[in-house]
Amino acid sequence: MLYALTIFLGAFLLFQVQPLIGKFILPWFGGGPGVWTTCMLFFQVLLLGGYAYAHFSTHRLKPRGRTILHAVLLLAALALLPITPGDAWKPDPDTNPTLRILLLLTACLGLPYLVLSTTGPLVQQWFAQAYPDKSPYRLYALSNLGSLLALLSYPFFFETHFTRRAQAAWWGWGLVAYVICCGLCMWQSKVQSPSSKVQSPKSEVQSPKSEARSPKSEVSNAGLGAQTSGSDGHPASDPLTHSPAHSLTDSLLWLALPACASVLLLATTNKLCQDVAVVPFLWVLPLALYLLSFIICFDNPRWYAPLPYGLALIAALGGVAWALCKGVDLALWKQIAAYSGGLFVCCMVCHGELYRLRPDPSRLTSFYLMIAAGGALGGFFVAVLAPLLLSDYYELHYGLLLCGLLFILVRVQSPGCKVQSPKS
Repeated sequence: MLYALTIFLGAFLLFQVQPLIGKFILPWFGGGPGVWTTCMLFFQVLLLGGYAYAHFSTHRLKPRGRTILHAVLLLAALALLPITPGDAWKPDPDTNPTLRILLLLTACLGLPYLVLSTTGPLVQQWFAQAYPDKSPYRLYALSNLGSLLALLSYPFFFETHFTRRAQAAWWGWGLVAYVICCGLCMWQSKVQSPSSKVQSPKSEVQSPKSEARSPKSEVSNAGLGAQTSGSDGHPASDPLTHSPAHSLTDSLLWLALPACASVLLLATTNKLCQDVAVVPFLWVLPLALYLLSFIICFDNPRWYAPLPYGLALIAALGGVAWALCKGVDLALWKQIAAYSGGLFVCCMVCHGELYRLRPDPSRLTSFYLMIAAGGALGGFFVAVLAPLLLSDYYELHYGLLLCGLLFILVRVQSPGCKVQSPKS
């Protein structure tokens, strides 16, 4: 329950702060799609930084060192409250808006957002360490549920009932609660970790009956001892740093699938805002569908099957192509339905195949690092590269093509890919 609460609260705060900070800065820089795309790029890059920190601290630092480091970062994030930007950040007429937005977000929100972005992989790693017989991946579905609720509750509740300053204050108190929950999770994972129970005082005195063990138990215990204790009775190495390697193909797919989904998310949002209207609903809807696909795919293997979604992908690609050809001549509701439906099906394919390729929990920080890198790569392509390299808004076309190619590649690469059981 504690791990679930922490991961839900962290994800809720992570997505709640995005529209909150937008309420402060969007009027300063205008309300065009480019401003929101720049903000999304910042959030994705910082999410990548948080996942990278989670991966390298887990695999490069000793348990005591990474606990101390994370505790220091949590307290430092609290010291930067409140997150409200001052008037000094308002742009001058000749200021580069993209650079100004990135600097503002880094100064006002950088460390708290970075700390919150570590929640997913770190809490799942702590959970896997404390409960090695249980799968941590459903916590990722819960994390995305928290993100979705934050996204939907902001315009319908928080924005209408609280001032901007009050929203920032409540968010700050939420961060305090999150830091407390994180501290309890770190303590509980250490106490409940199997490695902390290997050398107990009572276990050192063995009864004659316990000495007559079966060969099977000898092999099992020898394997455990090789991971957890050395000749002096202390942990010889952190088991998190010794786990099975994964293939290069898997790593590339962990990167490419979320990158494709990210490109489609931002490209669809841009398309809707350009051809329909720049209203909050039209950037909330694509992001909500994107998060919903994560929730469905990571909740249970039975929610995604390649054959039905492969057929749905063909229909979705055809529907979006038809909407692109019709352009503004198509009725607004048909444009919204075609683009939103296409985005959801494509994200289900990308995230469903991603879940089917998930590794053993001992490699989950690598897995989530590649997911975050893919998301940032997709955001970088839409926000930075596409305006420089493309003569028009063709990123949606390329994203759709990439989605179809990736689905074919994954099916050819692993046609009989077996979905792991919930406990695997």
